[in-house]
Amino acid sequence: MPEKNGACLICGEPIKYLADAEKMTCSICGKEFESNACCAKNHFVCDDCHTSPAISVTKYICSNTKSKNPIEIAKEIMKSPSVHTHGPEYHIIVGASLLAAYKNAGGKVDIDSALTAVIQRGKMVPGGFCGLAGACGAGISSGIFLSAALKTNPLSEKNWALGNLLTSECLKNISEYGGPRCCKRDSFTSIKTAVKFVEKHFGIKMELPDELICEFSKQNHECLKEKCPYYQIEAVQ
Repeated sequence: MPEKNGACLICGEPIKYLADAEKMTCSICGKEFESNACCAKNHFVCDDCHTSPAISVTKYICSNTKSKNPIEIAKEIMKSPSVHTHGPEYHIIVGASLLAAYKNAGGKVDIDSALTAVIQRGKMVPGGFCGLAGACGAGISSGIFLSAALKTNPLSEKNWALGNLLTSECLKNISEYGGPRCCKRDSFTSIKTAVKFVEKHFGIKMELPDELICEFSKQNHECLKEKCPYYQIEAVQ
């Protein structure tokens, strides 16, 4: 059935979050997982099944775009019907959009291997991590971008510190708007933070729009509306 915005991919019912993880069977692939989330009718879709269609779109766009504007790149990906209103795909979209814009702005990076790394590492951050672990995956994705671009590893020195610093700044800025979560709002905030960070520390200037307006507000039943810095009533009429 057609997806209702922010709801179950199987039946369209609202998603409910459990205090404790339970063993659940994915309604698409049939595999068992521990999860805190299912719908009101107890349907569960695993992160791989939720994210896989969006990954193909993300990889294609980020491999071919000439844009230096990661917000522009991210919005192009988000407009694909393969990208859901909320979900772990944003843990990949943020880092991939930044990586593509970074390369186009003059950053020295092997886009194919770095993009593969962003996708693999982004998939390690489960859906709902923002509320369950206190660390939004969209913020973590900016750190993943920088680590992949700089080929940082646990034994790196300066770059290890910079990756963690960027992630912390993204999470701080995301937290200032409060909840409930919005994958678009958190992604935009993380990307803006990363663009300014990269220019400050590396002198590589990616582009940002003069005004960042969200065209996706109608898709999010928990939209903060006027409390969100990207909300504009004209954009959703």
